[in-house]
Amino acid sequence: MDDEPELVQAVAGALRLDGYAVDVAHDGWSALERIAQSRYSLVCLDVTMPGIDGFEVCRRLRADRSLTVQPRVLMLTGRDSLADRVAGLDNGADDYLVKPFALPELKARVRSLLRQDLNPSNAIIRAGDLRLDVARHAAARGKRALDLTPKEFGVLRYLMNNAGRTVPKAELLAHVWDAHATPDTDTVRVTVGTLRKKLASDNETNKIDTVVGHGYCLRDDHSDPLPDSK
Repeated sequence: MDDEPELVQAVAGALRLDGYAVDVAHDGWSALERIAQSRYSLVCLDVTMPGIDGFEVCRRLRADRSLTVQPRVLMLTGRDSLADRVAGLDNGADDYLVKPFALPELKARVRSLLRQDLNPSNAIIRAGDLRLDVARHAAARGKRALDLTPKEFGVLRYLMNNAGRTVPKAELLAHVWDAHATPDTDTVRVTVGTLRKKLASDNETNKIDTVVGHGYCLRDDHSDPLPDSK
């Protein structure tokens, strides 16, 4: 969450290339709304957002007892004084990165924070016999390791977080791809197709249904294929 569009797109694009699903908010109130609606592993906050600043967003996030999972918080800001760093940490931030920063360092800090996750269920995602280790970017089905590309990992992660729900193609594009992707592209269908091949083996059934005219649904091990799916 940041108020500088170019920086936002650069950070979001870099993280999506690494397979993370990313949402963007440009002010403090929108950030809190998104956090309340979705389960996030990590939140990047700028101190100087419009509305309410990043310090207040972080303080309210930490005080929100309705959240079943508390995300890690990484502050991204141009304020580099000791007092600002202390204020960010005292308000609940887990790390503090001063602008300008290099994207490789940002990605390294994201990986580090996810490895240190206070909520193990937030770092390890399970759906049936599928398992994703978010911090290590490792995936497995049962005892079989899956060799996934960053985009395949991102798609599978989003579908697992929404298991049992039909996810529209446009929604996958918005969360896993960058801002230049459009719902008219064929990239989602291709990526889901290669992901299906990697998920299935001779004795395993397909877990991703295509719901014609709607999108894709990841089934758990006890559900039947959806009607009008293939």
